[in-house]
Amino acid sequence: MHRTRIKICGITNGRDAALAVAAGADAIGVIFARSARQVTVAQAAAALAEVPPPVARIGVFVDPTAEEVAAAVDGCGLTAVQLSGYESPELCDSLVVLVVKAIHIGTDFDSEGAEPYRGHVAALLLDTLVAGKAGGTSQAFDWHTPGVLPGWAPSFVAGGLDPDNVAACIAALRPFAVDVSSGVEASPGIKDPDKITAFCAAVRGADQEV
Repeated sequence: MHRTRIKICGITNGRDAALAVAAGADAIGVIFARSARQVTVAQAAAALAEVPPPVARIGVFVDPTAEEVAAAVDGCGLTAVQLSGYESPELCDSLVVLVVKAIHIGTDFDSEGAEPYRGHVAALLLDTLVAGKAGGTSQAFDWHTPGVLPGWAPSFVAGGLDPDNVAACIAALRPFAVDVSSGVEASPGIKDPDKITAFCAAVRGADQEV
């Protein structure tokens, strides 16, 4: 059976991290880039303190320096980083943890745009292209875009996912992982326990169908 991994992103506190882990999340994301969900390294360390080792701890950055990433890795035990800006393959190579590179998808998407990162990253994250905005967009792209999954690396799918539409996303793409933040929130930066539970249940239900 296909098993879609689940990343709950935009975690700002230990309570929400615990809720996500209990519901079945495979990865917890904390955001260091400018966002309503932005945390400091100290805040991230507190939020991730009780996350058990099998669950990935992913820090989200937009155009960081290698030093900024290293400080966060050391400060809160990140196991991977997500780069959501215009980071170079060379920067990806220089980092001390696994790298997930965000690729933003618009109406004229061409999977060749991801090609420079082949061999330089552990996975790709596909999000929606919104002019002038990096990082999470809270908008879904067309999951039926031809060739949207490059195929040479595991792909996370993000952008506008919630408990009501994640099954359709999985049916269309069968991604390695799905990534949700605002779709399981009560308010920016604060998660809704019922939505987290419903999202994870919807993913597991969708896996039974594909």
